[in-house]
Amino acid sequence: MFIHGDGPADSTFDGGYRHIWERLASLSLNKRGINGSEGNWLDQSIDDRVEEARQAIAWAKAQPMNDTTKIGTWGASQAGWVIPKLAGKEPLASSILVGPAINWLSQGEYNTRMQMQHDGYTKVDIEKVVAKGKEVRKLLRKNASYDEYIKLVGEKDAMSKERWKFVSKNFLSDVTDDLRLFRSPVLLLLGDKDINVDSKETEQVYRRIVPPELLTVIVFPDTEHRMMSTKTADSDFRALMISIFKPRQITVPEYLDEMEQFLKKLPKHT
Repeated sequence: MFIHGDGPADSTFDGGYRHIWERLASLSLNKRGINGSEGNWLDQSIDDRVEEARQAIAWAKAQPMNDTTKIGTWGASQAGWVIPKLAGKEPLASSILVGPAINWLSQGEYNTRMQMQHDGYTKVDIEKVVAKGKEVRKLLRKNASYDEYIKLVGEKDAMSKERWKFVSKNFLSDVTDDLRLFRSPVLLLLGDKDINVDSKETEQVYRRIVPPELLTVIVFPDTEHRMMSTKTADSDFRALMISIFKPRQITVPEYLDEMEQFLKKLPKHT
């Protein structure tokens, strides 16, 4: 069962999942409001996403061709807040997590700092933006209106009203306690050059909480959030050419191999 990260996503992630599906038998949904799906994904809380995944798993279990003891999850980024909660409600065979964060707020600040640093901003500019972000946090904590938010940041730099509501529902997300809910093997895949998520923090927290007999951690060198090499990620032209002519090579080669090997090693019965 594939669980998307943040943002609008169709079931294939605009084709980005297809090279993975060649290795894994998969079920994936359009996010709400995408490709004719009902609703709006920006109306969902993390708990809503958990329940949506449970409904999809129930459907999969009802299909006679499926072994109900072998249903597991794959999830990227924001799915890292969904899958551990799901593991506490469903007997998952396994969980694969790609670039998950620990805490919503600290992840946001880390991403701001690293992205601005990557883009060449000065330390002074970075600290100004981070300070403004902390003011936004104060508004979120007091359940402020969108108008109050606009007044603080200005229309030019503001997220949409729908996005503000989405963030308001989810900004307190922290996976630390939920990591204790895993009862089956977990594969944690991280890039050491991830500027979206602090991969070192994620690894440390997972290792501290998830039992070592359940956890496998792979950190790919010179790899960013999408499991692409930094060489590819930093060149739009290179990424485009690979996606057109060698789409199976868009991610670092070990990425697919590690997932396949992990799944092959799972117990025959869970």
